[in-house]
Amino acid sequence: MFPVREDLLRVMPELIWCGFGLLVMLFQPFVRNRHFFTFLALLGSLLGTLAAMVPAARGGTAFGGLIQADSFSFFFHLLIGLVVFLVVLAAGPYLERERLAFPEFFALTFFATAGMGILASAQELITAFIGLELSSISSYVLAGYRRDSLKSSESSLKYFLLGSFATAFFLYGIALVYGASGSTILTNMGQVEDSQLTLMKLGLALILIGLGFKVAIAPFQIWTPDVYEGAPTPVTALFAAGPKAAAFALLLRIFATVPSATRYWFWAFWILAAVTMFVGNLGALVQSNVKRLLAYSSIAHAGYILVAFAAVTGMTSGDTSTVFGGVPAYAAVLFYLLSYALVKVGAFTIVSQLGGKDEKYVTLEDYAGLSERHPLAAAALSLFLLSLLGLPVTAGFFGKFYIFKAAINSNLIWLAVLMAVNSIIGAYYYLKVIVAMYMREPAEDSASTPPIAFPATVNVVLAITAIGTVYFGLFPNQVLRLLLDKTLIGGLK
Repeated sequence: MFPVREDLLRVMPELIWCGFGLLVMLFQPFVRNRHFFTFLALLGSLLGTLAAMVPAARGGTAFGGLIQADSFSFFFHLLIGLVVFLVVLAAGPYLERERLAFPEFFALTFFATAGMGILASAQELITAFIGLELSSISSYVLAGYRRDSLKSSESSLKYFLLGSFATAFFLYGIALVYGASGSTILTNMGQVEDSQLTLMKLGLALILIGLGFKVAIAPFQIWTPDVYEGAPTPVTALFAAGPKAAAFALLLRIFATVPSATRYWFWAFWILAAVTMFVGNLGALVQSNVKRLLAYSSIAHAGYILVAFAAVTGMTSGDTSTVFGGVPAYAAVLFYLLSYALVKVGAFTIVSQLGGKDEKYVTLEDYAGLSERHPLAAAALSLFLLSLLGLPVTAGFFGKFYIFKAAINSNLIWLAVLMAVNSIIGAYYYLKVIVAMYMREPAEDSASTPPIAFPATVNVVLAITAIGTVYFGLFPNQVLRLLLDKTLIGGLK
Protein backbone atom coordinates (compact mmCIF):
# COMPACT_ATOMS: atom_id res chain seq x y z
CA MET A 1 0.00 0.00 0.00
CA PHE A 2 1.51 3.29 -1.13
CA PRO A 3 1.39 6.38 1.10
CA VAL A 4 -1.21 8.93 0.13
CA ARG A 5 -0.60 12.64 -0.22
CA GLU A 6 -1.81 13.40 3.31
CA ASP A 7 0.62 10.87 4.77
CA LEU A 8 3.58 12.57 3.10
CA LEU A 9 2.44 16.03 4.15
CA ARG A 10 2.29 14.93 7.78
CA VAL A 11 5.94 13.89 7.72
CA MET A 12 7.11 16.86 5.67
CA PRO A 13 9.81 18.04 8.14
CA GLU A 14 11.42 14.60 8.21
CA LEU A 15 11.30 14.36 4.40
CA ILE A 16 13.04 17.72 4.04
CA TRP A 17 15.71 16.92 6.63
CA CYS A 18 16.45 13.54 5.04
CA GLY A 19 16.32 15.08 1.55
CA PHE A 20 18.89 17.73 2.43
CA GLY A 21 21.05 15.07 4.08
CA LEU A 22 21.11 13.16 0.79
CA LEU A 23 21.61 16.37 -1.18
CA VAL A 24 24.69 17.28 0.84
CA MET A 25 26.15 13.82 0.16
CA LEU A 26 25.43 14.09 -3.56
CA PHE A 27 27.14 17.47 -3.84
CA GLN A 28 30.21 16.37 -1.90
CA PRO A 29 32.28 14.98 -4.84
CA PHE A 30 31.61 18.03 -7.02
CA VAL A 31 31.80 21.02 -4.67
CA ARG A 32 34.81 21.99 -2.54
CA ASN A 33 33.50 25.24 -1.14
CA ARG A 34 32.80 24.78 2.57
CA HIS A 35 30.58 27.84 2.74
CA PHE A 36 28.30 26.26 0.15
CA PHE A 37 27.66 23.27 2.41
CA THR A 38 27.12 25.53 5.42
CA PHE A 39 24.56 27.52 3.44
CA LEU A 40 22.89 24.30 2.26
CA ALA A 41 22.74 22.97 5.82
CA LEU A 42 21.29 26.23 7.18
CA LEU A 43 18.71 26.26 4.40
CA GLY A 44 17.74 22.65 5.03
CA SER A 45 17.43 23.08 8.79
CA LEU A 46 15.36 26.24 8.35
CA LEU A 47 13.06 24.77 5.69
CA GLY A 48 12.54 21.60 7.72
CA THR A 49 11.62 23.63 10.77
CA LEU A 50 9.21 25.86 8.86
CA ALA A 51 7.70 22.77 7.21
CA ALA A 52 6.44 21.72 10.65
CA MET A 53 3.54 24.10 10.02
CA VAL A 54 2.27 21.82 7.24
CA PRO A 55 1.42 18.78 9.41
CA ALA A 56 0.25 21.12 12.17
CA ALA A 57 -2.32 22.61 9.79
CA ARG A 58 -3.36 19.13 8.63
CA GLY A 59 -3.59 17.43 12.01
CA GLY A 60 -4.34 13.74 12.15
CA THR A 61 -2.73 10.36 11.80
CA ALA A 62 -0.51 9.18 8.97
CA PHE A 63 0.50 5.78 7.64
CA GLY A 64 -2.38 3.95 9.28
CA GLY A 65 -1.96 5.51 12.73
CA LEU A 66 1.83 5.18 13.02
CA ILE A 67 2.41 8.95 13.06
CA GLN A 68 0.38 11.57 14.91
CA ALA A 69 0.53 15.11 13.50
CA ASP A 70 -0.79 17.53 16.11
CA SER A 71 0.14 20.66 18.00
CA PHE A 72 2.23 18.62 20.46
CA SER A 73 4.48 17.25 17.73
CA PHE A 74 4.50 20.73 16.14
CA PHE A 75 6.04 22.20 19.29
CA PHE A 76 8.80 19.59 19.40
CA HIS A 77 9.51 19.92 15.68
CA LEU A 78 10.02 23.65 16.22
CA LEU A 79 12.20 23.05 19.28
CA ILE A 80 14.36 20.39 17.61
CA GLY A 81 14.57 22.44 14.40
CA LEU A 82 15.70 25.51 16.35
CA VAL A 83 18.38 23.51 18.14
CA VAL A 84 19.71 22.04 14.89
CA PHE A 85 19.68 25.44 13.14
CA LEU A 86 21.74 26.96 15.96
CA VAL A 87 24.13 23.99 16.06
CA VAL A 88 24.71 24.17 12.30
CA LEU A 89 25.25 27.93 12.54
CA ALA A 90 27.88 27.49 15.26
CA ALA A 91 29.51 24.37 13.78
CA GLY A 92 31.03 26.01 10.68
CA PRO A 93 33.90 27.81 12.45
CA TYR A 94 34.58 24.74 14.59
CA LEU A 95 34.80 22.39 11.61
CA GLU A 96 37.07 24.79 9.77
CA ARG A 97 39.34 25.21 12.80
CA GLU A 98 39.61 21.45 13.37
CA ARG A 99 39.90 20.74 9.62
CA LEU A 100 36.96 18.35 9.63
CA ALA A 101 34.80 17.51 6.63
CA PHE A 102 31.67 19.66 6.32
CA PRO A 103 29.36 17.48 4.14
CA GLU A 104 29.42 14.31 6.25
CA PHE A 105 28.89 16.29 9.44
CA PHE A 106 25.82 18.07 8.10
CA ALA A 107 24.41 14.91 6.50
CA LEU A 108 24.67 12.98 9.77
CA THR A 109 23.13 15.92 11.64
CA PHE A 110 20.15 15.95 9.27
CA PHE A 111 19.57 12.21 9.63
CA ALA A 112 19.79 12.47 13.42
CA THR A 113 17.30 15.35 13.32
CA ALA A 114 14.87 13.33 11.22
CA GLY A 115 15.02 10.54 13.80
CA MET A 116 14.27 13.01 16.58
CA GLY A 117 11.28 14.30 14.62
CA ILE A 118 9.92 10.78 14.20
CA LEU A 119 10.29 10.18 17.95
CA ALA A 120 8.33 13.35 18.70
CA SER A 121 5.38 12.39 16.49
CA ALA A 122 5.38 8.59 16.82
CA GLN A 123 2.04 7.12 17.89
CA GLU A 124 3.25 3.55 17.58
CA LEU A 125 6.19 1.87 19.33
CA ILE A 126 7.89 0.25 16.33
CA THR A 127 7.84 3.62 14.56
CA ALA A 128 9.34 5.16 17.69
CA PHE A 129 12.04 2.47 17.62
CA ILE A 130 12.90 3.38 14.01
CA GLY A 131 13.17 7.05 14.93
CA LEU A 132 15.30 6.17 17.95
CA GLU A 133 17.69 4.11 15.86
CA LEU A 134 17.93 6.68 13.06
CA SER A 135 18.87 9.30 15.63
CA SER A 136 21.16 7.02 17.62
CA ILE A 137 23.22 5.57 14.76
CA SER A 138 23.90 9.03 13.37
CA SER A 139 24.80 10.22 16.87
CA TYR A 140 27.30 7.38 17.38
CA VAL A 141 29.21 8.51 14.29
CA LEU A 142 29.00 12.19 15.23
CA ALA A 143 30.42 11.47 18.68
CA GLY A 144 33.57 10.05 17.06
CA TYR A 145 33.78 12.62 14.29
CA ARG A 146 37.24 13.80 15.39
CA ARG A 147 38.84 10.62 14.16
CA ASP A 148 42.36 11.68 15.17
CA SER A 149 41.32 12.17 18.79
CA LEU A 150 41.48 9.17 21.12
CA LYS A 151 38.89 10.74 23.43
CA SER A 152 36.47 11.20 20.56
CA SER A 153 36.88 7.61 19.41
CA GLU A 154 36.47 6.39 22.98
CA SER A 155 33.28 8.41 23.42
CA SER A 156 31.84 7.00 20.20
CA LEU A 157 32.61 3.41 21.23
CA LYS A 158 31.11 3.87 24.71
CA TYR A 159 28.04 5.55 23.29
CA PHE A 160 27.58 2.75 20.76
CA LEU A 161 28.01 -0.14 23.22
CA LEU A 162 25.79 1.31 25.95
CA GLY A 163 23.30 2.59 23.42
CA SER A 164 22.98 -0.90 21.96
CA PHE A 165 22.09 -2.28 25.40
CA ALA A 166 19.50 0.47 25.86
CA THR A 167 18.03 -0.28 22.45
CA ALA A 168 17.71 -3.95 23.40
CA PHE A 169 15.80 -3.02 26.56
CA PHE A 170 13.51 -0.74 24.57
CA LEU A 171 12.82 -3.35 21.90
CA TYR A 172 12.19 -6.12 24.42
CA GLY A 173 9.84 -3.80 26.27
CA ILE A 174 7.88 -3.28 23.06
CA ALA A 175 7.58 -7.05 22.64
CA LEU A 176 6.22 -7.48 26.18
CA VAL A 177 3.76 -4.60 25.83
CA TYR A 178 2.53 -6.09 22.56
CA GLY A 179 2.10 -9.44 24.26
CA ALA A 180 0.04 -7.84 27.03
CA SER A 181 -2.13 -5.49 24.96
CA GLY A 182 -2.10 -7.09 21.51
CA SER A 183 -1.04 -3.83 19.85
CA THR A 184 1.93 -1.51 19.49
CA ILE A 185 -0.26 1.55 18.77
CA LEU A 186 -0.46 3.69 21.89
CA THR A 187 -4.16 4.49 21.59
CA ASN A 188 -5.00 0.76 21.54
CA MET A 189 -3.30 -0.01 24.86
CA GLY A 190 -6.05 1.30 27.12
CA GLN A 191 -7.61 -2.05 28.02
CA VAL A 192 -5.36 -4.74 29.47
CA GLU A 193 -6.71 -7.93 31.01
CA ASP A 194 -5.87 -8.59 34.66
CA SER A 195 -3.91 -11.68 33.72
CA GLN A 196 -1.62 -9.54 31.55
CA LEU A 197 -0.94 -6.71 34.01
CA THR A 198 2.40 -8.10 35.17
CA LEU A 199 3.58 -8.42 31.58
CA MET A 200 2.43 -4.86 30.89
CA LYS A 201 4.28 -3.49 33.92
CA LEU A 202 7.49 -5.26 32.91
CA GLY A 203 7.22 -4.03 29.33
CA LEU A 204 6.67 -0.44 30.40
CA ALA A 205 9.62 -0.69 32.80
CA LEU A 206 11.92 -1.85 29.98
CA ILE A 207 10.69 0.95 27.72
CA LEU A 208 11.42 3.43 30.50
CA ILE A 209 14.95 2.03 30.81
CA GLY A 210 15.55 2.39 27.07
CA LEU A 211 14.35 5.99 27.00
CA GLY A 212 16.06 6.71 30.32
CA PHE A 213 19.37 6.10 28.59
CA LYS A 214 18.61 8.75 25.95
CA VAL A 215 17.67 11.41 28.51
CA ALA A 216 20.56 10.50 30.87
CA ILE A 217 18.51 9.35 33.86
CA ALA A 218 20.49 7.71 36.68
CA PRO A 219 21.53 4.91 36.82
CA PHE A 220 21.59 4.90 33.00
CA GLN A 221 23.69 8.10 32.78
CA ILE A 222 27.14 6.54 32.93
CA TRP A 223 27.86 7.31 29.26
CA THR A 224 27.08 11.02 29.53
CA PRO A 225 30.27 12.63 30.97
CA ASP A 226 32.67 10.67 28.74
CA VAL A 227 30.61 11.16 25.58
CA TYR A 228 30.04 14.87 26.23
CA GLU A 229 33.77 15.37 26.87
CA GLY A 230 35.05 13.39 23.90
CA ALA A 231 32.55 14.39 21.23
CA PRO A 232 33.10 17.57 19.19
CA THR A 233 31.58 20.38 21.23
CA PRO A 234 28.91 21.34 18.62
CA VAL A 235 27.85 17.69 18.71
CA THR A 236 27.75 17.86 22.50
CA ALA A 237 25.41 20.87 22.21
CA LEU A 238 23.17 18.81 19.93
CA PHE A 239 23.20 15.83 22.33
CA ALA A 240 22.37 18.00 25.34
CA ALA A 241 19.26 19.51 23.76
CA GLY A 242 17.91 17.61 20.73
CA PRO A 243 17.76 13.87 21.56
CA LYS A 244 16.80 14.64 25.16
CA ALA A 245 13.80 16.73 24.04
CA ALA A 246 12.72 14.06 21.53
CA ALA A 247 12.94 11.23 24.08
CA PHE A 248 10.99 13.24 26.65
CA ALA A 249 8.39 13.92 23.95
CA LEU A 250 7.88 10.18 23.47
CA LEU A 251 7.73 9.66 27.25
CA LEU A 252 5.09 12.36 27.51
CA ARG A 253 3.03 10.84 24.72
CA ILE A 254 3.19 7.35 26.24
CA PHE A 255 2.43 8.78 29.64
CA ALA A 256 -0.62 10.72 28.43
CA THR A 257 -2.01 8.01 26.13
CA VAL A 258 -1.45 4.70 27.97
CA PRO A 259 -3.36 4.57 31.30
CA SER A 260 -1.14 1.78 32.59
CA ALA A 261 1.91 4.04 32.36
CA THR A 262 0.24 6.65 34.56
CA ARG A 263 -0.63 4.10 37.23
CA TYR A 264 2.61 2.11 37.34
CA TRP A 265 5.33 4.73 36.83
CA PHE A 266 4.73 6.98 39.87
CA TRP A 267 7.24 5.43 42.26
CA ALA A 268 9.65 4.81 39.40
CA PHE A 269 9.59 8.52 38.59
CA TRP A 270 9.87 9.48 42.28
CA ILE A 271 12.94 7.33 42.90
CA LEU A 272 14.58 8.07 39.55
CA ALA A 273 14.07 11.83 40.03
CA ALA A 274 15.72 11.80 43.46
CA VAL A 275 18.65 9.59 42.41
CA THR A 276 19.22 11.47 39.14
CA MET A 277 19.31 14.88 40.83
CA PHE A 278 21.87 13.76 43.40
CA VAL A 279 24.05 11.84 40.92
CA GLY A 280 24.15 14.82 38.56
CA ASN A 281 24.80 17.53 41.12
CA LEU A 282 27.23 15.61 43.33
CA GLY A 283 29.14 14.43 40.27
CA ALA A 284 29.45 18.01 38.99
CA LEU A 285 30.95 19.20 42.28
CA VAL A 286 34.29 17.49 41.68
CA GLN A 287 34.70 18.32 37.98
CA SER A 288 37.43 20.63 36.72
CA ASN A 289 36.62 20.04 33.05
CA VAL A 290 33.83 22.41 31.96
CA LYS A 291 32.38 19.97 29.44
CA ARG A 292 32.13 17.23 32.06
CA LEU A 293 30.65 19.71 34.52
CA LEU A 294 27.92 20.63 32.03
CA ALA A 295 27.39 16.93 31.33
CA TYR A 296 26.63 16.22 34.99
CA SER A 297 24.47 19.33 34.99
CA SER A 298 22.43 17.78 32.16
CA ILE A 299 21.90 14.68 34.29
CA ALA A 300 20.66 16.80 37.19
CA HIS A 301 18.21 18.67 34.96
CA ALA A 302 16.79 15.38 33.71
CA GLY A 303 16.04 14.67 37.38
CA TYR A 304 14.22 18.01 37.76
CA ILE A 305 12.02 17.17 34.78
CA LEU A 306 11.19 13.78 36.31
CA VAL A 307 9.89 15.61 39.38
CA ALA A 308 7.12 16.99 37.16
CA PHE A 309 6.32 13.48 35.92
CA ALA A 310 6.08 12.21 39.49
CA ALA A 311 3.90 15.20 40.41
CA VAL A 312 1.42 14.38 37.67
CA THR A 313 1.14 10.73 38.69
CA GLY A 314 0.86 11.71 42.34
CA MET A 315 -2.34 13.69 41.82
CA THR A 316 -5.22 11.96 43.51
CA SER A 317 -7.71 13.27 41.00
CA GLY A 318 -6.32 11.01 38.35
CA ASP A 319 -6.49 13.85 35.81
CA THR A 320 -3.02 14.32 34.37
CA SER A 321 -3.91 17.75 33.04
CA THR A 322 -4.78 19.11 36.49
CA VAL A 323 -3.69 22.70 36.86
CA PHE A 324 -1.13 23.63 39.48
CA GLY A 325 -0.25 27.26 40.03
CA GLY A 326 -2.13 28.18 36.85
CA VAL A 327 0.10 25.97 34.68
CA PRO A 328 -0.74 22.37 33.66
CA ALA A 329 1.99 19.83 34.32
CA TYR A 330 2.77 19.05 30.71
CA ALA A 331 3.04 22.74 29.81
CA ALA A 332 5.58 23.17 32.62
CA VAL A 333 7.70 20.33 31.20
CA LEU A 334 7.58 21.81 27.71
CA PHE A 335 8.55 25.26 28.99
CA TYR A 336 11.43 23.72 30.92
CA LEU A 337 12.69 21.84 27.84
CA LEU A 338 12.55 25.02 25.73
CA SER A 339 14.49 27.13 28.23
CA TYR A 340 16.95 24.30 28.90
CA ALA A 341 17.66 23.79 25.19
CA LEU A 342 18.45 27.48 24.63
CA VAL A 343 20.79 27.62 27.61
CA LYS A 344 22.69 24.43 26.79
CA VAL A 345 23.23 25.33 23.14
CA GLY A 346 24.50 28.76 24.15
CA ALA A 347 26.81 27.44 26.87
CA PHE A 348 28.36 24.72 24.72
CA THR A 349 28.81 27.19 21.84
CA ILE A 350 30.98 29.35 24.11
CA VAL A 351 32.91 26.30 25.33
CA SER A 352 33.45 25.24 21.72
CA GLN A 353 34.88 28.60 20.70
CA LEU A 354 37.07 29.05 23.77
CA GLY A 355 38.47 25.52 23.52
CA GLY A 356 40.78 26.42 20.68
CA LYS A 357 42.46 23.96 18.36
CA ASP A 358 41.99 20.34 19.51
CA GLU A 359 39.82 21.62 22.40
CA LYS A 360 42.82 22.12 24.68
CA TYR A 361 41.33 24.86 26.88
CA VAL A 362 38.31 23.36 28.63
CA THR A 363 39.31 23.35 32.30
CA LEU A 364 38.40 25.82 35.03
CA GLU A 365 42.01 27.08 35.06
CA ASP A 366 41.63 28.04 31.40
CA TYR A 367 38.56 30.13 32.29
CA ALA A 368 40.36 32.11 35.00
CA GLY A 369 40.27 35.82 34.17
CA LEU A 370 38.01 35.28 31.18
CA SER A 371 36.13 38.49 31.97
CA GLU A 372 39.25 40.48 31.06
CA ARG A 373 40.07 38.61 27.87
CA HIS A 374 36.50 38.01 26.61
CA PRO A 375 34.07 40.17 28.59
CA LEU A 376 31.07 39.43 26.37
CA ALA A 377 31.73 35.68 26.36
CA ALA A 378 32.10 35.70 30.16
CA ALA A 379 28.86 37.67 30.54
CA ALA A 380 26.93 35.34 28.21
CA LEU A 381 28.27 32.19 29.91
CA SER A 382 27.39 33.67 33.31
CA LEU A 383 23.85 34.30 32.09
CA PHE A 384 23.49 30.70 30.92
CA LEU A 385 24.90 29.30 34.16
CA LEU A 386 22.60 31.48 36.25
CA SER A 387 19.65 30.26 34.19
CA LEU A 388 20.68 26.65 34.84
CA LEU A 389 20.89 27.57 38.51
CA GLY A 390 17.37 29.03 38.34
CA LEU A 391 17.91 32.67 39.25
CA PRO A 392 15.14 35.21 38.53
CA VAL A 393 15.04 37.15 35.25
CA THR A 394 16.14 33.99 33.43
CA ALA A 395 14.03 31.31 31.78
CA GLY A 396 15.47 28.68 34.10
CA PHE A 397 13.87 30.36 37.12
CA PHE A 398 10.31 29.84 35.90
CA GLY A 399 11.14 26.37 34.61
CA LYS A 400 12.19 25.26 38.08
CA PHE A 401 9.46 27.28 39.80
CA TYR A 402 6.60 25.59 37.94
CA ILE A 403 8.02 22.12 38.55
CA PHE A 404 8.63 22.88 42.25
CA LYS A 405 5.06 24.18 42.51
CA ALA A 406 3.83 20.95 40.93
CA ALA A 407 5.54 18.83 43.57
CA ILE A 408 4.12 20.95 46.41
CA ASN A 409 0.57 20.89 45.07
CA SER A 410 0.77 17.12 44.58
CA ASN A 411 1.80 16.66 48.23
CA LEU A 412 5.23 15.40 47.20
CA ILE A 413 6.83 17.43 49.97
CA TRP A 414 9.93 15.29 50.37
CA LEU A 415 10.61 15.31 46.64
CA ALA A 416 10.22 19.10 46.62
CA VAL A 417 12.68 19.32 49.53
CA LEU A 418 15.17 17.14 47.65
CA MET A 419 14.80 19.36 44.60
CA ALA A 420 15.49 22.46 46.71
CA VAL A 421 18.55 20.81 48.28
CA ASN A 422 19.89 19.87 44.87
CA SER A 423 19.37 23.41 43.58
CA ILE A 424 21.56 24.62 46.46
CA ILE A 425 24.21 22.02 45.60
CA GLY A 426 24.07 23.13 41.96
CA ALA A 427 24.68 26.72 42.99
CA TYR A 428 28.18 25.78 44.18
CA TYR A 429 29.57 24.49 40.89
CA TYR A 430 27.75 27.02 38.70
CA LEU A 431 29.08 29.89 40.79
CA LYS A 432 32.50 28.21 40.84
CA VAL A 433 32.80 28.80 37.10
CA ILE A 434 31.61 32.42 37.42
CA VAL A 435 34.08 33.06 40.25
CA ALA A 436 36.90 31.68 38.11
CA MET A 437 35.96 33.99 35.21
CA TYR A 438 35.61 37.17 37.28
CA MET A 439 37.65 36.78 40.47
CA ARG A 440 40.75 34.79 39.55
CA GLU A 441 43.86 35.88 37.76
CA PRO A 442 44.57 34.07 34.49
CA ALA A 443 47.54 31.76 34.20
CA GLU A 444 50.68 33.33 32.74
CA ASP A 445 50.54 31.37 29.48
CA SER A 446 46.87 32.16 28.89
CA ALA A 447 47.32 35.83 29.80
CA SER A 448 49.96 36.24 27.11
CA THR A 449 47.99 34.52 24.35
CA PRO A 450 45.93 36.73 22.01
CA PRO A 451 42.13 36.62 22.56
CA ILE A 452 40.20 34.15 20.46
CA ALA A 453 37.99 35.84 17.87
CA PHE A 454 34.30 34.98 17.85
CA PRO A 455 33.01 34.65 14.25
CA ALA A 456 29.79 36.36 13.21
CA THR A 457 27.81 33.10 13.07
CA VAL A 458 28.84 32.22 16.63
CA ASN A 459 27.82 35.69 17.80
CA VAL A 460 24.41 35.23 16.18
CA VAL A 461 23.92 31.95 18.07
CA LEU A 462 24.92 33.58 21.34
CA ALA A 463 22.63 36.54 20.70
CA ILE A 464 19.63 34.31 19.95
CA THR A 465 20.17 32.08 22.97
CA ALA A 466 20.92 34.95 25.38
CA ILE A 467 17.94 37.04 24.23
CA GLY A 468 15.68 33.99 24.42
CA THR A 469 16.90 33.17 27.93
CA VAL A 470 16.15 36.68 29.20
CA TYR A 471 12.92 37.09 27.22
CA PHE A 472 11.38 33.86 28.51
CA GLY A 473 12.53 34.82 31.99
CA LEU A 474 10.77 38.18 31.82
CA PHE A 475 7.67 37.17 29.84
CA PRO A 476 6.99 33.47 30.51
CA ASN A 477 3.22 33.94 30.25
CA GLN A 478 3.40 34.53 26.51
CA VAL A 479 5.09 31.18 25.96
CA LEU A 480 2.82 29.39 28.42
CA ARG A 481 -0.27 30.84 26.75
CA LEU A 482 0.88 29.31 23.47
CA LEU A 483 1.53 25.97 25.15
CA LEU A 484 -1.87 25.96 26.86
CA ASP A 485 -3.82 27.00 23.78
CA LYS A 486 -2.19 24.87 21.12
CA THR A 487 0.32 22.37 22.42
CA LEU A 488 -0.94 20.79 25.61
CA ILE A 489 -4.66 20.39 25.03
CA GLY A 490 -4.52 19.93 21.27
CA GLY A 491 -1.70 17.43 21.25
CA LEU A 492 -1.96 15.24 24.28
CA LYS A 493 -5.65 15.33 24.93
